[in-house]
Order: sequence, then C-alpha cells, then structure tokens
Amino acid sequence: MTTASARRIALVTGASRGLGFAMAEELAARGWHVVALARTVGGLEDLDDRVKAKRQPGAGEMTLAPMDITQDDALSHLCRSIHDRWGKLDLWVHAAIHAAPLAPAPFIDQKDWDKSVAINARATGILIPMVEPLLQAAETRATAMFLDDPRAGEMYFGAYGASKAAQMALARSWQKETAKVGPRVLIATPAPMATATRARFFPGEDRAALADIGAEAARLVDLI
Repeated sequence: MTTASARRIALVTGASRGLGFAMAEELAARGWHVVALARTVGGLEDLDDRVKAKRQPGAGEMTLAPMDITQDDALSHLCRSIHDRWGKLDLWVHAAIHAAPLAPAPFIDQKDWDKSVAINARATGILIPMVEPLLQAAETRATAMFLDDPRAGEMYFGAYGASKAAQMALARSWQKETAKVGPRVLIATPAPMATATRARFFPGEDRAALADIGAEAARLVDLI
C-alpha cells in the first residue's frame, strides 16, 4: 500500500477549465494525487467525474479545492491543510489566469484591469511564499511549473499582456534564485490550443490548425 508520504502530490491552480483542467486530468491518470483549485465548482466537479470515469489501476485521485485565488485566507488555509494531510507538495502547476477582453490601452475597463492584476500578478506573489515550504519538504526535488504566454506590448493585449508579464517576471526571478537549492521552477510555453480563451482573443481562427489540449497537457507533464 502506498503511504501518504510516498504519494506524489500535485497542486493545480486554475484546474476547472482549459489547460489547467487537462493537466490535472493527465496527472491523475499518471498516478498523482491532484489538489485541483479553481473558483468554478461545476468545472471542478466535471474534472472529478472525468477522472473517476477513466480511472485505471494505479491512477491517482482528486481533492477538489473550490476557492477564489484572490482570497489570501483561503489560500493560506489550503496550504495548511496540504501540510497537515501530506506534509509536502511534489508539484505545483500554476494555470490560473484572467484573460481580460482585448481593448486599446485608453479603453481598458477598470474592473478588468484590477481583476487581471489580482489574479495574474498579485495571487502569484501570494502563492509562492505559501507553496515554497511545501515543495521544499518533498523527498525528491519538487517542481513549480509556470505557463508563459508572451503578449506584453501587443496591440489590444494591455491588461492581459502586462499582468501576465508581471507574473512571468516573478517566476523567472524565483527560477534563478532556486537554481541550486530548489525547488525547480520550470517555465514552459504551451503551443497554441483550441481553448475558450484563445477563441475570445482570436475569433474566426481556424481551430483545426491548433494543438489538441489533451495532447499538449501530456507533453507538458512529460517535461516534469
């Protein structure tokens, strides 16, 4: 029987849709116990149903964590619960993102700007110091994975591009700081995929030419 400490534990933030959903599903299929965090309860329940329906011998399990990533107290409680239950994390995949509608810089909606900064930048800065001790407690060198989407400076991508660039700047600083002592900070750039977010950014695009989300999730999990 696998002991609690021997299980590979992964936290996937932004697991209710898109690439986060697919990566959580892929990790569970490969035997990881996945803590799936997202605000959308229905999406998390769909994820859990898919994992249970496809479960094979040796597959992992899901723990659903429905919460708003901008709520510091909820994140702190979750990390404390992970510590109390497993004592560690082996992997953190940070897929949570707010994709604000495209708009010229002078016309960015203030609420969309505030939400972009809160989810894409501020929450990352809050999560890193909470998650880092759990990653350091892993028996083998743990990994934090960030998903880059370089849009900074592109026309109409002001809110998304600037806040995502802030997230990645923080991730790259952490990557350099931990190069020798861990955890490993892995930054990957997913291929263009047929996600709902991309459909909003590029309406009318030929989606047949885009990468399959499940296949891209498998490729990224292979990197881990």
